[in-house]
Amino acid sequence: MYGLEENEAEFELNIIPMIDVIFAILTFFIISSMFLSRSESLPVNLPKADSSEVQDRVRITVTVEPSGQISLNRQDLELDELEAGVRDRMEEGTQAVIVINADETVEHGRVIAVMDVLRGIEGAALGIATERS
Repeated sequence: MYGLEENEAEFELNIIPMIDVIFAILTFFIISSMFLSRSESLPVNLPKADSSEVQDRVRITVTVEPSGQISLNRQDLELDELEAGVRDRMEEGTQAVIVINADETVEHGRVIAVMDVLRGIEGAALGIATERS
């Protein structure tokens, strides 16, 4: 054989740069997916429910923290200020979904008091935030 073995260059496949590119793309998608979720509430441990569903109207978030503190779209306020705060955020003649994010450790009476205030607002539908179990 005319010395083909001596003249042929040895073929080498280096996959390290491909792995670097794959990790760079993966990092890009992970970081960009973090910005897709919209969070308007304070972090609380939501109770779980199999029948929960997403609402598609103007959304106002009321959070009841474990300490009983009430927040309206991340702004702390008292129970007697809640109705006026919600009415200020609702546009005239529109309907809104008021989502109550109540921590599962909050006293039942505190959540009922919040719901009672919100039921008096015309054009507002109440929803309780849960996590799928």
